[in-house]
Amino acid sequence: MLDPGEPKFRRRKAARPGEIVEAALAVFAERGFAAAKLDDIARRAGVSKGALYLYFETKEEIFRAVVAQAIAPNVQMIRAVIAAHPGPLSDLLRLVAGRAGVLMETLPVGGVLKMVIAEAGNFPELARVWHDDLVAHILGAMTDAIRAAQGRGEVRPGDPRMYALELIAPMLVGVIWRETFAPVGAQPFDLPALALQHAETMIEGLKNREVAA
Repeated sequence: MLDPGEPKFRRRKAARPGEIVEAALAVFAERGFAAAKLDDIARRAGVSKGALYLYFETKEEIFRAVVAQAIAPNVQMIRAVIAAHPGPLSDLLRLVAGRAGVLMETLPVGGVLKMVIAEAGNFPELARVWHDDLVAHILGAMTDAIRAAQGRGEVRPGDPRMYALELIAPMLVGVIWRETFAPVGAQPFDLPALALQHAETMIEGLKNREVAA
C-alpha cells in the first residue's frame, strides 16, 4: 500500500503501471491487438509514450501484464474456491456459476477473449498466455473436482476433463455472442442467468444414476 505521507508525484509514479494496464485492457478490448497502438494506450493512461516505455518495452509485454494483473487474479479466486470446496459437486457448480457469471458480465474480458481468438493465428503468444495463465488453471481445477466427485460416487463415469470443458464452454459462447452478434442487433444473453441455468443442467446430467438407484 502506498504511504499517504509520500509526495504526490511519487505516489503517482508508483500507480502508473496499474493505470497503463487498465488503459491497455480497454484499448485491446475495443480495437484488438494488431490495431492497438502504444500511443493509444499511453493516451488512455494519461502518460507520454516515453513514460510508457519506462515500464513496458513491447505491446506483448503489456498484454502479459493485462492478463496477470487485470484478469488472472479473478481466475485465481475462482480456482481457489474450487480447490477448497469440501462439499458436493452440485453445491460447487452453483457457487462457481454465480461468481463466473458476474465476472463475465462486469469485466471487459469478453473483448480481450474475442481478440485472442481472432488474432491467435498471427500472434500465437496471445493464445499461449491466455491458455497457460487462465484457461489451464480453471480447466485443471474443475477437472480435479469432477474426478474427486467421481471417486465419491457422485458423478457418472466419463472423462473428467471433457466434463470440465462442457461446463465452461457455454460461458465462452455467451461472451463471444455478446461481443460479436449483440453489437449488430442480436438479442444478448443474460450471462449470470446462463451460467446458473447451465449449472443446473449439468448437475442433473452428471449424476451417477447407478449409485442413486
